[in-house]
Amino acid sequence: MGADMSMPKGSNTPVPTTALRVELGWRSGPGVPDADASALLLASGKVRSDADFVFYNQPAHPSGAVRHEEKRTTGAGVADTLSVDLARVEGTIERIVLAASADGGTFGQVPGLYIEVTEAVTGRTVARFDSPGATVETAFVLGEFYRRQGAWKFRAVGQGYSSGLEGLATDFGITVDEPQHAAPPAAAAPVTPPPPPAAAPAPPPVPPAPLAPPAAPSAPAPQPVRLSKVTLTKTAPSVSLAKQGGTSGAMRVNLNWQMGKELPGWGRWGGGQGDIDLDLCALYELADGRKGVVQALGNAFGSLHRPPYIHLDGDDRTGAVASGENLSINLDHAGDFRRILVFVTIYQGAGSFADLHATVTLQPQHGAPIDFSLDECTVPSTVCALALITNTGGDLLVQREARYLVPERGVSPQRTMDRAYGWGMNWTPGRK
Repeated sequence: MGADMSMPKGSNTPVPTTALRVELGWRSGPGVPDADASALLLASGKVRSDADFVFYNQPAHPSGAVRHEEKRTTGAGVADTLSVDLARVEGTIERIVLAASADGGTFGQVPGLYIEVTEAVTGRTVARFDSPGATVETAFVLGEFYRRQGAWKFRAVGQGYSSGLEGLATDFGITVDEPQHAAPPAAAAPVTPPPPPAAAPAPPPVPPAPLAPPAAPSAPAPQPVRLSKVTLTKTAPSVSLAKQGGTSGAMRVNLNWQMGKELPGWGRWGGGQGDIDLDLCALYELADGRKGVVQALGNAFGSLHRPPYIHLDGDDRTGAVASGENLSINLDHAGDFRRILVFVTIYQGAGSFADLHATVTLQPQHGAPIDFSLDECTVPSTVCALALITNTGGDLLVQREARYLVPERGVSPQRTMDRAYGWGMNWTPGRK
């Protein structure tokens, strides 16, 4: 369904109760702010709890029905994606609101904003709505799924908010983490004069009441949702994990990519044909001086709960939106790290990164996500340094590298990366 078949605002269409892919896309360019997709699962017009809000900092609904996937860029198009399985939506949920929020600008600066719903398996388009022109809005409800007589429908909405993601979320009952303001001083309570002394003798003292059993501890108050995120750039290339709240739990490092192939309807992605095999890797140096590499080559997948406290989750050969390559780092052992260099190699299927469109996301279990895009490659590179994580006084500093290297003839990509960053390891040929 192309733009000429876009639904009119306010119209609706039936959708299948199957696994769906919801893409919110727009055209990028100079001065165009970034945008992010989100979903709110509503019962009686409101969320039941903050867990019913799915967005970049809370990417999966507990039911598994809605998940925020990775953002993709190709050519002049950008798309942020949600996966929705309507068969898994709980019975009390009546609507799923599908929204976009602008990061660093307004939707008046975002051309070609649209929402497209496709079947996840077949890729068939079942609904599309091209949003009309916006002005000062910083958040948009583009569409919604809703139940009607036992079936699901999609409605084209196109409602804007000038209060951003925070205003949108709060409108549907989300508690947002915001700066605490000092409370006004409480008014002084009126002073009651003491009663005059009684002439009659004081009554006998009342025996003390038996001690009441201790009250059961109350459940901890739910934590408000954090909307902050960090995008690293050439001018602002580093960030402290501690300052973003990422001090414990596992941090997932994700690499998604898309080869330069645009399918009909530029919002669609074609990166999952097995035409290129990228490998996410990490060189590490521990505080005790031990050094090593975590990579699929030689099945050196590492371990999350024993040294090196880094684990490669698998070897994805597609770059698919839902997966990509994932590496986990155990932040509970931050003190055991001296430095970690996350890098990517082309194992097969391409001679360089020249046509690669890739996004790197570091998602701490607790704290704001950190992401950045890779610049266009202009050299015949088969290995790229992504991020350098350094222990600085107990805090981990994340530095965006985005550095393409060209191995000398007969020198492996791993050895090339080792030399560039002075790791000082011995290398032998390996296979996977």
